[in-house]
Amino acid sequence: MVREHIDALRAGMRRRGALDALSPTIDRAALLDKTRRDTIQAVEERKAARNGVTQQVGQRKRAGESAEDLQQRSRELGDEIARLDRELAQTESELGAILLELPNVTLDQVPVGGEESNAVVRTWGTPREGARAQPHWEIGTRLGLIDFERGAKISGSGFIVFRREGARLVRSLMNLMLDVHARDHGYEEIWVPVVVNRASMIGTGQLPKFEEDMYALKDEDAFLIPTAEVPLTNLYRDEILPESELPKALTAYSPCFRREAGAAGKDTRGLLRVHEFDKVELVRYVTPDTSGEQLELLTAHAERILQLLELPYRVVRLAAGDTGFASAHTYDLEVYAPGVGKWLEVSSCSNFTDFQARRANIRYKPADGGKPRFVHTLNGSGLAFPRIIASILEHHQQEDGSVRVPAALSTYLGAERLS
Repeated sequence: MVREHIDALRAGMRRRGALDALSPTIDRAALLDKTRRDTIQAVEERKAARNGVTQQVGQRKRAGESAEDLQQRSRELGDEIARLDRELAQTESELGAILLELPNVTLDQVPVGGEESNAVVRTWGTPREGARAQPHWEIGTRLGLIDFERGAKISGSGFIVFRREGARLVRSLMNLMLDVHARDHGYEEIWVPVVVNRASMIGTGQLPKFEEDMYALKDEDAFLIPTAEVPLTNLYRDEILPESELPKALTAYSPCFRREAGAAGKDTRGLLRVHEFDKVELVRYVTPDTSGEQLELLTAHAERILQLLELPYRVVRLAAGDTGFASAHTYDLEVYAPGVGKWLEVSSCSNFTDFQARRANIRYKPADGGKPRFVHTLNGSGLAFPRIIASILEHHQQEDGSVRVPAALSTYLGAERLS
């Protein structure tokens, strides 16, 4: 894009409201790309010249003539080639670092603007009305489901302990979500490591931009995963898939770790922003011509869980300025939590086009025998647990102080009420 579609790249950054900040970066990338190509050409020219000199040296020696001047020229050309190779390596290193800083270009259907331009595209269910509901941290503590104090004591702020039926609720949500996605929606269930290497984090776009937000392992170039998206997407890094295997749908449960848990003092009470949380993730590898409809399908799969949990929600198309770094088009699923009086994001479903596939070198071989092409990757939470638990406690609380368990979940929990 820097070389052939720089105007489209600038337009994409303008839609994100980031052109002023990124324009010097784009200019530098274009200059480095030209420098790289010029240097490669200069190296090839000098190698060709050295080959010619080498042939002349051989001719003189066969004729019994001195070739010292030609040998000196060959050494000079070798020194120039070595110097240019060093410059090329430095240019490629700087160019590669810069390209990793440029976000994806959003698709045409994404609204221009920031958070204020986000658009609600549909809703489901009716938010609880009437008297203000009790917030989930009060319900969870009163029913003995959540132990905030001991979580903070053993780990620090932003870490939660679930107890008794609260612990079983977490396990029940995991089983419900995995069963629905694997059994009903056709995803392959995967169990993934929670530690990944740097290449995996670069592949999905967490690094280098968000490195300070990640939990890094001391003395190792490895990280605790912020989402199962990272290992699931990198399963096929540096591989070529046959087109017959697409779309490939994967789902996994994992704990997730994020050092940055939101702005100081903003939505930090209870389960709204935590450093460690549980989540079931959905990932799809698809062909480029199907990624738009595949995003709709993946989003519907995440919505199905909310419907089974009987939680009113809305689907919000994010504007370009509010769309994540690697995404080209994102839907947020937001559940209404009456106890805190807010819509809470519980899933982001995104089409990354070929952005992650290029970074991770994930391609497919077309059935018609054409050259390998980059896949399009999609992912979404299906779903993240903490805010789902908060919404269950607040939306389904009863006048007697208990919490009704939705029928689809009670089968796993073995109880119809939390009391």
